[in-house]
Amino acid sequence: MRRWGRVMNEELAATAGKYEETVGRLQEKYGVAREEAKGKANGLRKTVGGLKESNGNLNKLQMSLAKGEKPGRKPMTSKKGARKRSKAK
Repeated sequence: MRRWGRVMNEELAATAGKYEETVGRLQEKYGVAREEAKGKANGLRKTVGGLKESNGNLNKLQMSLAKGEKPGRKPMTSKKGARKRSKAK
């Protein structure tokens, strides 16, 4: 992630959703060939996707904690499920 420090957040925000423009900015900033810039853009896309997924999971965890649920456990919805869990203890 350190290498991305050379590309300002504002520059990336300005090209958000514009793949070819992002590739062009990366190519200019790093002085690399177009194919290498595409590889960097794809890597950046994967990184951002992973961050979005992690953030979504964190939001779900925070919501369940706010409701008083224990992390990693689904709330019991039926008596049958409650009996199975109590027997397993």
